[in-house]
Amino acid sequence: MNVLKIAACLALSALTGCTAGMSTMSEIGHPPRMTQTSDPTMAPEYRPVTMPMPPLQAPPTEAGSLWRPGSQAFFKDQRASQVGDLITIKVEVADNANVTNNTTASGSGSEDFGIPSLLGFHGKALSHLTNSDALNTSSSSANAATGSIRRIDAVTLTLGGTITQVLPNGNFVIVARQEVRVNGELRQIMISGVVRPQDISEDNVVTHDRIAEARISYGGRGQLSRLQESRYGQQIIDGVLPF
Repeated sequence: MNVLKIAACLALSALTGCTAGMSTMSEIGHPPRMTQTSDPTMAPEYRPVTMPMPPLQAPPTEAGSLWRPGSQAFFKDQRASQVGDLITIKVEVADNANVTNNTTASGSGSEDFGIPSLLGFHGKALSHLTNSDALNTSSSSANAATGSIRRIDAVTLTLGGTITQVLPNGNFVIVARQEVRVNGELRQIMISGVVRPQDISEDNVVTHDRIAEARISYGGRGQLSRLQESRYGQQIIDGVLPF
């Protein structure tokens, strides 16, 4: 059964590798093709976002009032507020983590088990037959471990996004995509998440730390990316071999 599973995995991986290989072969002689500008909600992997929401309540109305419920100013707000509006997203990630763990454990034990009589034999007679008058056991254990993690991440990005949903509580679902092609290398950036209207600044900018369920992806493909990745055959072997 395990052999069949491994064979199926190899076949699937080979098929995936062939598909990716055909895509790579199709780009020989010219730089990677850029994705056409399209509606992000029409992508096959797009799924509408659902969040826990309070029950809807009708806003109170007052006759003759100049203030409209839900407004943030007397004048028209130029910030993004509807599906299709554009918004600027700033990503400034500077994470520095340093963790060190040292663990030491040791233990020891001993047991004495005496036999005062056995099958009518007592004292020296028992000792003469068994050459011992007790069962002695002892054990000891020791363990020492040291671990260290050091990580430094720094990402600074600014790109434009689009509001794809307005949730019932007024929060916005945003998606931002950007592609940059330089000398045969295509860089792809994608950001998605949920933001509050009040977290959008007056110049229509929101920072990454104000985005809930944020998903930030920075990658790409091209000649340099292919050289930095291991071959498909090596990836298959690394995923299948147990050692």
